[in-house]
Amino acid sequence: MAIISVIAAMSENRVIGKDNKLPWYIPEDLAWFKEKTRGKPVIMGRKTHESIGKKLPGRLNIVISRDKDYISTIKYVYTYNSLEDAIKKYEGLDELMIIGGSELYKVAIPLADRMYLTRIGASFEGDTFFPEYDESEWEEKEHIIKGTMEYMLHFHVLERK
Repeated sequence: MAIISVIAAMSENRVIGKDNKLPWYIPEDLAWFKEKTRGKPVIMGRKTHESIGKKLPGRLNIVISRDKDYISTIKYVYTYNSLEDAIKKYEGLDELMIIGGSELYKVAIPLADRMYLTRIGASFEGDTFFPEYDESEWEEKEHIIKGTMEYMLHFHVLERK
């Protein structure tokens, strides 16, 4: 059975997006994302997929859309109508990475075994937020702090107790 992992970056006020884009550009967080997801399937919602606008290289790209007729215009991107269907299809792999957005995180967190969370030491304006979760259900396995010219970044790896 595959490990189900959520990966996200959020601000102090839980913002993860604004106008279907990341409200920040932080190379250190992008490097963390790339390191943790490379070679693994990435599962994303339709809006996240469309905001990225391309296939993420070096990863199996999977899109979840409730629209039964939705087909990505990008080659080698696979579409499923539910997260559960995608998990069932790829359960033989080592780890499945849920990369957003907010609606998919709401469905994924109760199913997740692990979370890779970047907490950015600043508040941002946004219209999309990382969902609340019960922190008592999670144990911190790793916590790395990095300072950039603009922000303090806290990289957390949490595993379900």
